[in-house]
Amino acid sequence: LSGLRRQTTIGSPICLLIPNRACEKWDLLPPLTAIRPGHADLAGALKYGHRDLRNVLERASARETALRVAVGTVARLLCEEMDIRIISHVTQIGHIKSSPAKKNALRSTGDDPDESPVRCIDKKAAVKMKKAIDEAKRRGDSLGGTFEVIAAGIPPGLGSYVHWDRKLDGLLAQAVMSIQAVKGVEIGLGFNYAETSGSSAHDRIIRKDGFFRRLSNNAGGLEGGITNGEPVIVRAVMKPIPTLQKALPSIDFITGEKTRAAVQRSDICAVPAASVVAEAVVAIEIAKALQEKFGGDTIKEIKRNLRGYLKHIKKMMPASGNTKSNA
Repeated sequence: LSGLRRQTTIGSPICLLIPNRACEKWDLLPPLTAIRPGHADLAGALKYGHRDLRNVLERASARETALRVAVGTVARLLCEEMDIRIISHVTQIGHIKSSPAKKNALRSTGDDPDESPVRCIDKKAAVKMKKAIDEAKRRGDSLGGTFEVIAAGIPPGLGSYVHWDRKLDGLLAQAVMSIQAVKGVEIGLGFNYAETSGSSAHDRIIRKDGFFRRLSNNAGGLEGGITNGEPVIVRAVMKPIPTLQKALPSIDFITGEKTRAAVQRSDICAVPAASVVAEAVVAIEIAKALQEKFGGDTIKEIKRNLRGYLKHIKKMMPASGNTKSNA
């Protein structure tokens, strides 16, 4: 609605609108009082004093992420101007997992997850995932899973190790955790750090192409709250969607009597969609960190500042040294 002229930003605020045509029917529907386990229905109604759970249901819905994806697309364009590429893919649905080799290949080959209906680049696993979703649908059930977001080409130094509220890993975790039904977020090796020793967990540093590089990326591109120049790796787990076609036993919010949970429109598995939303929120946080670090009122100015920064840190590198690792 604003901020563009001839498909180009002009510096004024960008305003986006996605009409929600379903809301036209809400006032015609009877009050919804059958609590759905796993949703915000009960806690939201108690917090705000609602008697109709639809007041919670519609605002807590993941449909609000449609606009976050739209805004994230604008942020992604800024990132791409700085040669930062952000991509996501599904790594697990139900018990079906993508092979680690395929996950590692994505970071270097640039395979397109959107070629798969479940956004999984492991073709054999994708077929099994589809079957698992179909089976869950037949049972009136739902499935959760995991996804991974990769942001490559990020310069070192975004974020802060000084201020707790500017640590980029914390901001990324909060952004991804805010996606509906996401119940856990990890960066790099994440929870697998618990199974490793310090000698094998930390990424060894070498000199390569005039910069400091790491032999591995267990840290997921972030150390101390700031980017270290390696790809940023964020993973998350999404719980199965709570709205089930075969509704769970529940309680009526008004009468207190036993009933079945309300059945609203619902997917069987939204992990592929959640991975797209995660791309968007990661892009937003990285774009904000870029602007904080490099400032500027135009793309050209930000690029100029970034180039100057990269030249500066390259001058900080040792003039010579052994580039072989001691691994």
